[in-house]
Amino acid sequence: MAGKADVSVDDVLQEAAAAWLAWDKNPKTSALVKKAVSDGEKEELEKCFGSRMEFGTAGLRAAMGPGVSQMNDLTIIQTTQGFCRYLEKTICDLKERGVAIGYDARAHPASGGSSKRFARLAATAFVTQGIPVYLFSSITPTPFVPYTVTRFNLCAGIMVTASHNPKQDNGYKVYWENGAQIISPHDKGIARAIVENLEPWPQAWDDALIDGSPLLKDPYSSINKDYFLDVQKHCYHRDLNKSTKLKFVHTSVHGVGHEFVQSAFKAFSFSPPFAVPEQKDPDPEFPTVKYPNPEEGKGVLKLSFELADKEGATVILANDPDADRLAVAEKQKSGDWKVFSGNELGALLGWWIFTCWKEKNPDSSEVKNVYMLASTVSSKILRAIAVKEGFHFEETLTGFKWMGNRAKELIDQGKTVLFAFEEAIGYMCCPFVLDKDGVSAAVIAAEMASYLATKNLTLSQQLDAIFNK
Repeated sequence: MAGKADVSVDDVLQEAAAAWLAWDKNPKTSALVKKAVSDGEKEELEKCFGSRMEFGTAGLRAAMGPGVSQMNDLTIIQTTQGFCRYLEKTICDLKERGVAIGYDARAHPASGGSSKRFARLAATAFVTQGIPVYLFSSITPTPFVPYTVTRFNLCAGIMVTASHNPKQDNGYKVYWENGAQIISPHDKGIARAIVENLEPWPQAWDDALIDGSPLLKDPYSSINKDYFLDVQKHCYHRDLNKSTKLKFVHTSVHGVGHEFVQSAFKAFSFSPPFAVPEQKDPDPEFPTVKYPNPEEGKGVLKLSFELADKEGATVILANDPDADRLAVAEKQKSGDWKVFSGNELGALLGWWIFTCWKEKNPDSSEVKNVYMLASTVSSKILRAIAVKEGFHFEETLTGFKWMGNRAKELIDQGKTVLFAFEEAIGYMCCPFVLDKDGVSAAVIAAEMASYLATKNLTLSQQLDAIFNK
């Protein structure tokens, strides 16, 4: 907290704090606000109440802490009440179909906030309105939420995560009934509904009421099984996977990805990858990294390099904490490690996925129905491959929300969407998830590397071949 202000706290901030305290039942956040008021800490109160978090197409993302500017129990309740009312207005069978809610392992002891706590409060809002909720009983990768929405034909999905942000942050990511992230006008409609539903509903704080409710369902076991059955359908070289001499290291960077990538490797008949022991278990403190973002490259991958050198592994697969993104590194003949850029890995995965599709679909007339997508800020290499091979390549605006929604449109038209990517290490390798998915991308990258090894090629050599064609 800031030091005591020399002047009395601004009246507007005083009023905002008083209004907050009238509704906030979290003892930790309310105590922090009371202290800031009594100590006259204007700077701290401005941080908490200066401006309400804006709900956009990416939902919410901010630091955890008290006040309307931050992620906490009350702002989660308010956001979910608004989202619930918006869904009631726009989807007539909401009470028959329901919503999915997942969460990562983030927590902020100082304010009593955690992803699981926020997910339970969100579930409470829907259950009190008679709406079924598919609430995961344990942490999951972000892609499991859009997968659940489409698998169970639900009206919407919420994932409580701040992905690769610093440890103090959390977020609230929203999916529409088509399984893709929301786009306009839904973001504006939800934002308006939030402001219209700020006062907590009578049972909003009583999350215990969802336990045992017939409206609460746990999709964890079913989705965990179905997802990997669907992933298996994208395995093209099972015998090679079983016999590969290539060794892999995987890091989940203190996030949720470990057990799910292990399961993906099993689904493809690989031996398990070596897991970085210091980083494999979820830890909201992210103790071994400054920023839990594998896009940062060698700084985040230091422990992975050490383990790979020890075990003789030549390929590293790194997920961000909610396992929706993937970084890959490969040991070079020089002994140095090359960390592939998002565009480089996008080129490799696009080449590989089309190559596998082509082997499975020798009828060349089918290629005219095949599509790949990338955002405008990403490399144009897929366009060059598309021109050569005869499939379609489309660019979208920046962000997977656009690619996911466009992919759904194409699929509904009977087209085959093989792959989508953005340069910020996000890849959609399996169209049963209409968002980036670091779990499926990890095992598909492993199969690609194993196949290339049988041809005495490395990922780096194949990348050169793609760009030189």
